[in-house]
Amino acid sequence: MKILVLGAGAVGLSVAAKLSCICDVHAVCRKKTAEAIRNHGFQLTGIWGNGSFAFSVSADIPSGARYDYIIIAAKSRDTETLCREYAACIRGTETASLQNGIGNEEIISRYTDRVIGGMIITGFEWRGDNAVHVSVEAGPAKLGRFPAGLDPSVQNLLDIMVDAGIPAEASADVRAELWGKTLYNCALNPLGAVMGVPYGELDQPAAWRIITGIVQEGFAVIHAEGIRLPWESADHYLTFLHDVQLPATAQHHSSMLQDLNRGRPTEIDFLNGAIVAKGTEHGIPTPVNSCITDLVKFREALMQQGRPQ
Repeated sequence: MKILVLGAGAVGLSVAAKLSCICDVHAVCRKKTAEAIRNHGFQLTGIWGNGSFAFSVSADIPSGARYDYIIIAAKSRDTETLCREYAACIRGTETASLQNGIGNEEIISRYTDRVIGGMIITGFEWRGDNAVHVSVEAGPAKLGRFPAGLDPSVQNLLDIMVDAGIPAEASADVRAELWGKTLYNCALNPLGAVMGVPYGELDQPAAWRIITGIVQEGFAVIHAEGIRLPWESADHYLTFLHDVQLPATAQHHSSMLQDLNRGRPTEIDFLNGAIVAKGTEHGIPTPVNSCITDLVKFREALMQQGRPQ
């Protein structure tokens, strides 16, 4: 089985490392990262196990190569560019997204009719150019045919991931899974980035009032989108977030914070920014999500100017 991981950062390289134990894997990542992995191997630590992995890696796809599955793990802001660049390889190939936010699968579907939606709610933190620490996990990854359904090809990829030691389950309604993860990300990711703290530090009254507003607006938008979540209301989800998801990921530093610390733009437009955009479409006010989106963009602007944040 040949699997290509495109846009491999901390998530994609960790997945590639695990899959490399049972598959022929090639990961496309930044040139500096590829060189470090070729010279020193890829080091994985944390709850997925500790080990050194050797697998094929480069800054581009080997000429003429074809794959059984493609996994896109890029930052959401790069999805369109990546799909356009590798359109010939993606076309007609089973392509799964393991990304944050809303809209990635819709972009990928313009390049292939074989889209697999994926939700992974695990914390990955860089420990060097060739090293990632898997810090926390709020539940198994979910895979399903996008926008809904299951079939043998999806099940085959799921079986491969499980055999490789990646906790994963099937979902017949993966679009709902994606919105559920987005709600979690919107609640914690940008606020953790703006304040520069791990998620556990957000469990205090002032932060929770902001989180409550984010979730209430998000729930209204999700309802308008016709998505059915496992929680009956925003209050029910907030209880689950506080009692289950927050403790499980308390030590995690948000991906947005990691992006800002590394001098890179964030995925805010595909998270809280997506709630704002969808809210505008449905005539739903989203002032709290608008504010947190602008705060993250303000930090990005300071970063781009080379100013202290």
